[in-house]
Amino acid sequence: MIRATRFLLLLLLNAVITTAASAATDPLPSWNDTATKQQMMQFVEQTTDSSSAQFVPASERIATFDNDGTLWAEQPAYFQLFYAIDRVKALADKHPEWKTEEPFASILKGDMEGVKKSGMEGLMKLVMVTHANMTTEQFSQSVEQWMQTAKHPVTNKPFTDMVYQPMLELLNYLHSNGYKTYIVSGGGVEFMRTWAPQVYGIPPEQIIGSSIKTEYKLIDGKPAITRLPEIDFIDDKEGKPVNIQKIIGRRPVIAFGNSDGDLAMLQWTKAGSGPRMSLLLHHTDAEREWAYDKESSIGHLDKALSVAEKEQWIVVDMKQDWKQVFPQ
Repeated sequence: MIRATRFLLLLLLNAVITTAASAATDPLPSWNDTATKQQMMQFVEQTTDSSSAQFVPASERIATFDNDGTLWAEQPAYFQLFYAIDRVKALADKHPEWKTEEPFASILKGDMEGVKKSGMEGLMKLVMVTHANMTTEQFSQSVEQWMQTAKHPVTNKPFTDMVYQPMLELLNYLHSNGYKTYIVSGGGVEFMRTWAPQVYGIPPEQIIGSSIKTEYKLIDGKPAITRLPEIDFIDDKEGKPVNIQKIIGRRPVIAFGNSDGDLAMLQWTKAGSGPRMSLLLHHTDAEREWAYDKESSIGHLDKALSVAEKEQWIVVDMKQDWKQVFPQ
């Protein structure tokens, strides 16, 4: 009896040690061991092995990632919109005219359908009121303060807890293999640069996004960059490869997105010479996150999914390929 018990304990200990060793050597523990994970790791191994025909020099190892819906969640609305809504509520006492002016009136009444009905014109008014007419430092401080207290309306988690654990692991895995990772997002570049470096480990100069116009001026004798109420560049769809070329100056080796807004970036990446990998995250997990694609106005995915399947890009199925969605 004693020998049997000792034998069972040894088996259990061996299993624990084996599991721990496996976790320590697996750079992507939150990914299921599917063909998707194997393809990604094989690509990275081949492009970083100097003896491989697929070897890519370190100076050329560029990987670009969309943010909303790719690195963190984007439902039920883009998180930057929630920041703008909260700013309107905070500033409402100084603007009595907002009680009857859209989209502000709907925001103050909590009528999100009314906000949507104001369309792109209403959205632009909202962005300009909450993102412009201040210095870059003032804007960053505002976003930082909001991030410290704001909670997701569905999960009640801080927005920075709505990042995807598997994607954090992938970013770290690529970085440890000499890849330089960039965010290329339709979101506001200064909005992301406030919090993303701490969350993703990607420095501000490697974050690319939409922007409003700015100007240099002296305020009380001190130099400042002020944010103007005018759009400068929309970093979405065809704008993504244009901005990548303008700012990075290299075509990515790896590009990762989740919507039709990322299609041009993924196509441009894959069209380059040498080894290239384009990946598309498909939101299929209604239980742990959200399931959406063609019918969604947020993260609309239709044409890009068809192109990915036709051209055999890697489509990451959230439900099938991820053991875990959010950090514990």
